[in-house]
Amino acid sequence: MKPNPWQYVGYQFGRVLPPSMRDWVEKDLVGNGAQARYLIRFTLPVIPLLCLFLLVPGPLWIGLAMMALLFIPLVYFAIALMNVYRRHRLLVHDLDPQLLNANTQRKIDRTREEYERRHGRLD
Repeated sequence: MKPNPWQYVGYQFGRVLPPSMRDWVEKDLVGNGAQARYLIRFTLPVIPLLCLFLLVPGPLWIGLAMMALLFIPLVYFAIALMNVYRRHRLLVHDLDPQLLNANTQRKIDRTREEYERRHGRLD
């Protein structure tokens, strides 16, 4: 079940969705493209505000430089705190925070099985 537009906007601002939407929340936070969605949600709302720097009198590069001085650290910290935020969102929706590590563990297991199969350690 997908959230309606009001629920989706509330979800973007941190509201908890009803338990009937846990599958959607899980897919949103740990499914394919979850990291890209997180970065887009975190950075896209800031861009219009940063564009106000283009109204500063002077050469264009000054406004762009001021935008970059704020945007680059924003993206850096968004990436650094991505797993912390996603883990928190899983917890508030009563989902297992270990879901974040599930995909990584599956890849590790697949690689190990492939290695053992290739080198004769697995029947």
